[in-house]
Amino acid sequence: MTEPPATIRVLLADDHRLVLDGLSALIDSVDGLTVVGEATSGEQAVALAGTEQPDVVLMDIEMPGIGGVEATRRITTAQPTIAVVMLTMYGEDEFVFAALRAGARGYLLKGAQQKDVVRTIGAVARGDAVFGPDVAHRVLRTFTSPPAENAPFPELTEREREVLSLLANGWPNSRIARHLQLTPKTVANNVSNIDPAG
Repeated sequence: MTEPPATIRVLLADDHRLVLDGLSALIDSVDGLTVVGEATSGEQAVALAGTEQPDVVLMDIEMPGIGGVEATRRITTAQPTIAVVMLTMYGEDEFVFAALRAGARGYLLKGAQQKDVVRTIGAVARGDAVFGPDVAHRVLRTFTSPPAENAPFPELTEREREVLSLLANGWPNSRIARHLQLTPKTVANNVSNIDPAG
């Protein structure tokens, strides 16, 4: 886990003006957070991530163009220090796992409370991964069920699955490190291995 910057720079990506306005007002009302850009398409999100160098991107899944999952993949591949949080109405497994494979460090549904959005921004800026409660239970169930032939992330090691299971249960990296008697760096490496692009 790393120390977050004094001011966390946030890029917003959503094709609904009402959502962008609401998120922008929320973030600008919190000390230590600032909005550095607003994107309304996947391509625009990728471009702004390159020019504005945000610490965190709040990314919708369903947007014009390449969409949020592919935009996340391109951002995290080119700039792995940027933490992407999916903020979407889609909670189905296929979207959750596609976002994780693309490198997302968090996944919240749009019904999340404002305090949870703010807490998540701070957590991913420190290097943690965060899932909303509904998503966390789904991920946890997937990784604690008996292995299936078509299980998600078949390439993960047993240790990586263990780390991801604890993340899905809401544990920060520091607690996982203590629990598994690993260094924080080892935990961070296991988390980054979820993204096949590395």
